[in-house]
Amino acid sequence: MSKTVTKADLIEAVYEATGKGRSEVKDLVEELIELIKNGMATKDGVLISGFGKFEVHSKRSRIGRNPHTGQPMTLPARRVATFRLSNKFRAELNASNPLRPQQDENKS
Repeated sequence: MSKTVTKADLIEAVYEATGKGRSEVKDLVEELIELIKNGMATKDGVLISGFGKFEVHSKRSRIGRNPHTGQPMTLPARRVATFRLSNKFRAELNASNPLRPQQDENKS
């Protein structure tokens, strides 16, 4: 089972890796998150080379159904956040994925 990485986990990991003060690391992590949020608000998004790209896409309004009543309803236009892995990171994940069935080299 996987564990969600929280902001506190990020702060702790950077603190242990760098030896900088916790308050300084907290400020750096907060600034990084703000940079990503502000970058996503722009049209271009945020590209982190070797990791992926955070983007925001606009969705048009559409007709949906109320799941309780089944009645049609209009879903308003909205903006959604997306993340796309870089090809390099995707290849790394797939190369070391323990959930992917391994092919038996002895089979012909």
